[in-house]
Amino acid sequence: MSVKKGYRRVDEFDDETTKKLAYHYKEILSLLGEDAQREGLLDTPLRVAKAMQFLTQGYDGNAEEIIRSAMFNEDYKQMVLVKDIELYSMCEHHMIPFIGRAHVAYIPNGKIMGLSKVARIVDVFARRLQVQERLTMQIKDAIQNALNPLGVAVVIEAKHLCMAMRGIEKQSSVTTTSDFTGAFLNNSTTRKEFLHLIGTKLS
Repeated sequence: MSVKKGYRRVDEFDDETTKKLAYHYKEILSLLGEDAQREGLLDTPLRVAKAMQFLTQGYDGNAEEIIRSAMFNEDYKQMVLVKDIELYSMCEHHMIPFIGRAHVAYIPNGKIMGLSKVARIVDVFARRLQVQERLTMQIKDAIQNALNPLGVAVVIEAKHLCMAMRGIEKQSSVTTTSDFTGAFLNNSTTRKEFLHLIGTKLS
């Protein structure tokens, strides 16, 4: 009998780090008043240890190297926009997720990058303990430094669960941050075009 071979995702975790994290999460469960030995929680410390490593894997990535791995010479000087990039990050103040979308554009200056790299750059910085303001700037700076385009624009819209689940408890609030360089910063027409495009839905 033949076995069909296809795509299989393999997650790799550092054993020593995983053991240490699992130990501490077991202690946390006990401190919260739970019985870490009951059936439903027996494997929870290990699962959370692996989940947290996955959610913070961005520390191992280098955004500028990602860009340079797929740079191509191209005489194109109009806007390149990748919008509605799904974004999942962790608020560094409460370690609770914030979830949203990133819109990233740049105007080439003799070089372009592979489109998938734009989403990868977002992930590299989002998969860390973050604040939305810094995340916005880091994405912008990485593209500006590695590609040297005529301008970069980044807008992030996100819902912060630390605001929805605790504290002020406002479930419908959305936080928007933006950062611009070059033509997007100095040319109001270019900036308006970008803002118009990120608000336009394809039919």
